Amino acid sequence: MSDPTTDPTGNPTGNHSGNPSGNPSGDGRQVHNYHGPVFNDPVSGAQLAWNNRSVTQNQQNNTAVAPGFEALAALVSDLLRQLPEAGLTDRDREDAEAAAQEVLAEITGPQPPEERRLRRAVNGLKGALAPVATGVAAGTAIGAQEWAQSVIGSLAGLV
Repeated sequence: MSDPTTDPTGNPTGNHSGNPSGNPSGDGRQVHNYHGPVFNDPVSGAQLAWNNRSVTQNQQNNTAVAPGFEALAALVSDLLRQLPEAGLTDRDREDAEAAAQEVLAEITGPQPPEERRLRRAVNGLKGALAPVATGVAAGTAIGAQEWAQSVIGSLAGLV
């Protein structure tokens, strides 16, 4: 005989009382049809949308910058705002954005920034900007080379 709180595969049915109501077959199992997300573990900070034709979602995580890294956070945030106008290819822009997000994650995380990880993230960001700074990146906007050189110089002075 099967447990009335599980289906034949052993998955929970959500009926923990053994009450067979809502099950027309009368076999003692409760059947649930979900028309939205179902979470089986704790969820925090999630944004969900369903049954929409279109949706725009924004999420702002206001985390504190580790003391002493405020200038780096401001520089990287400014870089992220200016990056779309640098005229980079999608791939180069995505690489630079990912590297910048790594830097921000390290200096705004719950733990103090780990120097080695931060240095690696900053070096990754400088590496992503290097093709622009040296003029190797094709399709960059006018003035992007000087901008990238300036950012790389500033990053070097902050870490």
